[in-house]
Amino acid sequence: MEYRWRYQDEQGRDVDGPKVAFPDQTAAEDWFGEAWGELREAGVGQVTLLRNESEVYGPMSLAPAE
Repeated sequence: MEYRWRYQDEQGRDVDGPKVAFPDQTAAEDWFGEAWGELREAGVGQVTLLRNESEVYGPMSLAPAE
């Protein structure tokens, strides 16, 4: 199995992001924990974690908490 992130803007439209694949969910989440700030600065508004092509969870907003 392969895990990866789907990147979208705040309106839910797909946007480009790093094309990185992970062997398991923990590795994907660890990477995201370090990269989310850079993704937000690059215009990513939300992410969804995928296992192969199935959604594990998301979309998860990258907007600051109010």
